[in-house]
Amino acid sequence: MLVVEDLQAAYGESKVLFGMSLTIDRGEVVTLLGRNGMGKTTTVKSVFGLLKPRGGRVSIDGVDVTGAAPNRIARLGLGLVPEGRLIFPTLSVHENLIATARAGAGKGKWTAERVYDLFPRLRERRRNMGNQLSGGEQQMLAIGRALMTNPELIVLDEATEGLAPLIRDQIWDCLTRLKSEGEAILVIDKNVSALSRFADRHYIVEKGQIVWAGSTEALKTNPQVKDRFLRV
Repeated sequence: MLVVEDLQAAYGESKVLFGMSLTIDRGEVVTLLGRNGMGKTTTVKSVFGLLKPRGGRVSIDGVDVTGAAPNRIARLGLGLVPEGRLIFPTLSVHENLIATARAGAGKGKWTAERVYDLFPRLRERRRNMGNQLSGGEQQMLAIGRALMTNPELIVLDEATEGLAPLIRDQIWDCLTRLKSEGEAILVIDKNVSALSRFADRHYIVEKGQIVWAGSTEALKTNPQVKDRFLRV
C-alpha cells in the first residue's frame, strides 16, 4: 500500500536522503533499521509531508502523494507515532485520543474503548493530563492517538527509545497484537532481536540509502550484516 521510490531529501544545503526506496503491503510489519543519523526519521518526515522531498516519489494505494500536505496523507490512511511522542500536554488522556479520532470502517475500527482495551493503563489514567504521564504511558498514548485515526498503516519512529525494559516489552506485545489483527506497521527501533520476533521484512539504512533488505530469517542468518551496519 505504501511505495517509496528513489526518495531524496535535504535540510537546506545538507542532503540526507540519496534515493531511498521501500514498499509495504497490507498487513505487513516492516522495519527501518540503521545507526543514528543515517536518514530514518528524515524518511518518515518526507513520507508524511513534514519535509518536502527534493526528488523521488511517494504513493499510497497508487495515489502519488509526494510532498502533499500531512493532513491529506493522514486521510489516505497513514498514522504516525512520532519520535518524542509529541502528545498534547494540557489535554487529558481521553481528550488526546478523541482529538485525533477519524471514522473507520467495519467492526475493526478503532475507538477510545478499544484503545483502553489495548492499554489498560491508559484507562486508569484517562483523566490525567498528558504532562502527568510517565514516558511509557506517553508512548502508549501516542500509539493510541495514531490508531484513533483508523490508519491502514501505522508508522512508529523510535518505538521504544528511552523506555524501561518492562515498558518496551509491553510495546512489543502491543505491536504483535496489532499484527495479528491485520494492521500494517512500519517501525523504527534499535532492538533488532525484539523486532525479529514479529517483523516480516527489514530495510537497513546507511547514509541515506537502503544498503540491505530482506526477511527476518535472512537477517538472522547474516550476522555480518548486523555487525557492519547496526553495531555501534
